[in-house]
Amino acid sequence: MLKKYQWKRFDWLTLLTVAIIVGIGVVAISSATYGTDYYVKRQILGFATGLILLLITALIDYHFITKMSPLVYLLNIGLLVAVWRFGEEKFGGTRWLMIAGFQIQPSEFGKLFMIIVLAKYFDIFKEKINHPLVILGSLALIGVPFLLVLKQPDLSTSLIFIVLFVVMIYGAKISYKYIIAVLVIAVPSFLLVFQYVQKPDQKLLSPHQYVRVMAMLHPEEFPDKYYQTINSMQAIGSGQLSGKGLYQGKLHQYDYLPVAESDFIFSIIGEEFGFVGCILLLALFFLLLIRILLVVKDSPDLTGRLIGMGYVGMLTAQIFINIGVTTGIVPNTGLPLPYVSYGISSMWSNMIILGLILNISMQRTTELMRRKGEFDIY
Repeated sequence: MLKKYQWKRFDWLTLLTVAIIVGIGVVAISSATYGTDYYVKRQILGFATGLILLLITALIDYHFITKMSPLVYLLNIGLLVAVWRFGEEKFGGTRWLMIAGFQIQPSEFGKLFMIIVLAKYFDIFKEKINHPLVILGSLALIGVPFLLVLKQPDLSTSLIFIVLFVVMIYGAKISYKYIIAVLVIAVPSFLLVFQYVQKPDQKLLSPHQYVRVMAMLHPEEFPDKYYQTINSMQAIGSGQLSGKGLYQGKLHQYDYLPVAESDFIFSIIGEEFGFVGCILLLALFFLLLIRILLVVKDSPDLTGRLIGMGYVGMLTAQIFINIGVTTGIVPNTGLPLPYVSYGISSMWSNMIILGLILNISMQRTTELMRRKGEFDIY
């Protein structure tokens, strides 16, 4: 389970990058919740405890963790069912559990759990990845948590499940004939569904989700539902090049931007740090993704590659959707910006996955290592 690693292989740059991103988030949260230090203290606590979880995960061989995938899957389903039975309703959905004084969102951990489970599953069946039963099995694995999350209802997190599944099955080298077949079916199906959900009598979306979609498409008809996005875009635009300065943002201070510390944290950064601050944050995210992709490239096996690819897919989708919401190109979804938005569940799940990535990094075999003959883990 535990190995002795060469700490010179530990990816300190990746950890430093995340720490800087978290720092930017803490500063933005302090501004978004000006007048109280509750959220800042909780976020710092989340990062500190998350750092412990990261270091523990980084020291445990990821092969040992993936061997536990059946138990991980059962834990995932158990938590999601518990939400359905005992969860607390908030913001139009039942997504949270109170555990030991912490408000936990199991769907956030569900993404982590499914990356582990699918990585192991695809590794086991890597020689038969194109067999119909193997593909159906993977669909069944992702389908159960997907439906449980969708029932909460949490459409945005459900979509993240789809993204990480698609990225990981592609990384498992599924045949292009399946990819083409899915695209041929999925593209027109998406267009038909998109048209259908705009009808008042549609049954796919909850009333809460329907209003959010329609508010984005027809803001003039839903001004009371779209005001948050409008104010978000105004906040970002008003920051111009260098921003108004820390604690100088007006829209969130006068409560024109509710839950700014979580869903709309990017708006705070745009208003107070301007275009420069937004680009800096995006550059840090880009660096983080590149570092993870380098680990994927040099991973010692398929399991490690798939864990990295799953996390890259998850991170990219969440960054795009969250920023898309704040800029009005995506309906308001309630999806956090990783490492930046307030939320302990999001922080912990991301830190645990990053710990897995760092463990894979210490076991990778780059071309330079191969030339030096550094294959062993000491």
